[in-house]
Parts: sequence; C-alpha cells; structure tokens
Amino acid sequence: MSVFYFNAGAAARNADFDSLLNVAYGEDPAQRMDIYLPADHSTNQKQVLILLHGGAWGSGSRHSFAAYIDSFKQRLPDFVIFNVDYRLVSQKIHFTDQEADIKTAVDFIASHAVEYNIDTGKIVLMGVSAGAHLAMLQAYKNASPGIAAVIDFFGPADLDAMYKKPWNPMIPQLMESAIGGTPQTSSLYHDLSPVSFIQARTPPTLILHGQKDFVVNISQSQLLQQRLEQAGVRNKLVVYPDAGHGWRGDTLSASFDAIVAFLQEK
Repeated sequence: MSVFYFNAGAAARNADFDSLLNVAYGEDPAQRMDIYLPADHSTNQKQVLILLHGGAWGSGSRHSFAAYIDSFKQRLPDFVIFNVDYRLVSQKIHFTDQEADIKTAVDFIASHAVEYNIDTGKIVLMGVSAGAHLAMLQAYKNASPGIAAVIDFFGPADLDAMYKKPWNPMIPQLMESAIGGTPQTSSLYHDLSPVSFIQARTPPTLILHGQKDFVVNISQSQLLQQRLEQAGVRNKLVVYPDAGHGWRGDTLSASFDAIVAFLQEK
C-alpha cells in the first residue's frame, strides 16, 4: 500500500506556501537549502520532497529548480519541499564530500521534524543527473532516516561501468578528477555507485530518461532497472524517445504526472 497521501482538493492552494530561504544545514556557504512549507503545515504532519540539482557534480545550483517550484507545490500540496545545494567538485572537493553533504542535509531535515511538522517516514528524494546519483546513493546506502521513494532523472548509477565503457571520451578524466583515482586504484567506484547497495529494502524508484541522452547514456538507467528488478524492488523506467539530457514543455509535464502517479501507486 502506498505510504503517500494526496489531497486532490488542495491543489488550488498552491500559492499558500511559506518560504524559508537560504537555510544553513552546515558551516560551508554551499551547504544551504530553501524550504517551502504549506500554509497549514502546523495542523498535520506533512510529507517531504527533497530536491537535488544536477550539473556534472562540478557546477549547478538549487536555483535551477526555481522555475518548477510552483508546479511541485500544485501537484504535491501536502509536501514540505526542501531545495538543497551541496559543495561542488573541485581540486579540494570530491564525490565523498558531496555524499557527506547530502547525508548531512537529510539528517538536518529529519532532526527538525517537529519544527517543520514533517513525517520522516514519508521522505521522497528527487535528483537530476548528478543530483540523481547523489539521491540514489543516499537512499540506497543509508538505512536511517529511511527514504520512502526516489525519483531519478537520468542519474549515473554505476560509476565503474561509466569509466570502463565510456560513451564520451571525457568521462574517464572526469571520474578520475572527482574520485581521485581509477577503478584499479580506488574502491570508491564501487562505494559511490548506487547499484552497489541495491537490496530488497531499497526504496521504490522511478527512473526517467531520454533515449537521445548523450551526457548520461540510457544504459545506466537500464542497468539500474535490471538490478532493482533482480532485488524485487518496485520500480518504473519511463523512456522519452525524442528527449536528450533534460526536456521541457509537454514532456516535462508528463514527467511530473508520472511522478505523482508513481507516488500514488499501491
């Protein structure tokens, strides 16, 4: 049975959200989030949507979600929305630091459950590209706080496969820089791959991918679905034949519909 509840009559309230902007969840200036609270959040516990932006791990910000916040409010009116930034890969920052940031952010949200009146048993992690990789890693690797569902927009799932069979000649160089070695010299390719941690308790996962994606090859999502199926984890892979690495318009609207349907599914 689905753990999520949707109040269809509340969609008209989409503007009735209180905003808490640039909230610190850590000491680094990059460790910030924007929080959107339904106006009636104090009357009953709310579900949680955590957004993680993309940008090839080394760029991007939470502000890339700005154009879509109102859509999330309208479609998910009974959710508190957390739009999260994290440190970007550089000479000093690596994937392990980003992984730590996401865990710190999720722990921060869970620790403020009373303040925000949220149900920590109903947390959805949604990520785009690099953000989807980090979302899956958090959800699959950490048992607490448990994640109830993951929304994966074309995220890398197996870093070892990315390195050994790259679809772009720049990928191995990017991986070596971000991880600090090769699969032959570093176990982090395994430890930072979401597929390494898939098991029966892995949260249900919706996978969205464009067939013409030349940044993250669709093989990553196909492998992810295969591993989820083998573990008996509820999942769905939606492929958009004419889409690349991201999409807009009717296709994006259809993606948002697919997200709501997946969360409602029993």
